Amino acid sequence: MKRRKILAASATALVIAAAFGAPSPAVAQDTSVQFYGHLDLSVDGATKGIKEGGAGQNPAPEGKVGWQADVSSNLSYFGFRGDHDIGGGYKMVFQAETQIDVAATPGPSPVNQASQGNVDNKVLGALGSRNSYLGIAGGFGAFKLGKTDAPYKLSTARMDPFSATVGDYNSIMGNSGGDNRAEFDTRLSHAAWYESPKMGGFSFNALFAPGQNRASDNSNNASGEPDCTGGGGGVTGNSSAGSNTVNPCNDGSFGDAFSVAGVYEAGPLYGIVAYELHKNTNRTGDDASGLPAPGGPAPAGAVGVANEAAMKVGVQYTFPTNTILNVIFERLTRKAPDPNFNERQHNAAWLALTQKVTGQDDLNLGWAHAGKTPGDPGTGPIDNAANMYTVGYKHHFDKQSNWYAVYARQANKTGAHYDLGSSGHGITTDCKDAAGGCFTGETLQAVSVGWMYSF
Repeated sequence: MKRRKILAASATALVIAAAFGAPSPAVAQDTSVQFYGHLDLSVDGATKGIKEGGAGQNPAPEGKVGWQADVSSNLSYFGFRGDHDIGGGYKMVFQAETQIDVAATPGPSPVNQASQGNVDNKVLGALGSRNSYLGIAGGFGAFKLGKTDAPYKLSTARMDPFSATVGDYNSIMGNSGGDNRAEFDTRLSHAAWYESPKMGGFSFNALFAPGQNRASDNSNNASGEPDCTGGGGGVTGNSSAGSNTVNPCNDGSFGDAFSVAGVYEAGPLYGIVAYELHKNTNRTGDDASGLPAPGGPAPAGAVGVANEAAMKVGVQYTFPTNTILNVIFERLTRKAPDPNFNERQHNAAWLALTQKVTGQDDLNLGWAHAGKTPGDPGTGPIDNAANMYTVGYKHHFDKQSNWYAVYARQANKTGAHYDLGSSGHGITTDCKDAAGGCFTGETLQAVSVGWMYSF
């Protein structure tokens, strides 16, 4: 077995060396390297629920807003990882991982068109675009530097049977504003984190990511980053006055980030408590103080720059009937200057059920709820609650491959604009028409059939 591992590691080194045009040294016996990957593609149909023709709507929607078919790459990635024995019971551990846009052309921000406002400068197909690190591991646990899914995100990832599909729970869970990005489903760059060993059934992870921002309001890109922290294109040039004023980071960019999660696992029970804090989150684009031009309709300073945080508790339990129950309660908060324009604070809940029909087949049901917020930047207090309903079926060919079918329905109240397919599905369905106008209170629907293969 050890000989096979060494041979596999040697083969991996040869492939890596060949790819970079370098000599091909053999991998030492104290080093292990592994290639891995995950491919997920689907055929979807989705509608934003906006009434074509604009009857009763002002302004009328532009373009095609009914059902649209697509082929989506979803959460597909490739990488290599390994460890190197440095003696004394310690190992260097490393990983480099990249997204793979199998069904789309790789490039900056394939999620939305420029008219829809969420284009950024990241090249997601570049090596290291996903979880990548170098660290030291031993009996004490592991300490790593690099970029990673935050502990808050990872703690409940196993509780979402619809992950990376049109029914991904992050269309509501961890989603403070109802857009197609979940602010607390984060992958944090320039981060340092600790992963504890298991102590009985308990373990915990803790992460700190310095803001690395020279602007006091975090309106610049973080040092060394191509985009605003938290999303958006960020500063891409200088004004004639010589200051960075092009595309300021005023739509959710934050400074220091802290994320921690405690996990308890024993037999059929899995439980978590998690918390994440984003310091001085800049949302001046939502009020009249937005720069370089006035931002949203809220009064100047009503939204501003303030801390945002999330906390959640969750339980997963597997019954003897091969029934898996998942329950999560979440509280999102923002210390907004004026609560009447604060759409970033609410309660949320997730309930999901997986029933093993056979040894190879699962039936999945899910319900996510976002409660009403204190207010909205565009209107003030309004009913912006939402409910998402999902149903899916999955057939496992074996441990590495399966096919699945999913239906999702996002029912938004009058002022809500929660989307479908956030945080992993290759193509999201949002509230915008072809011109970028957002229509709230619609009911979005999507169906998806796809298959996955992991190695």
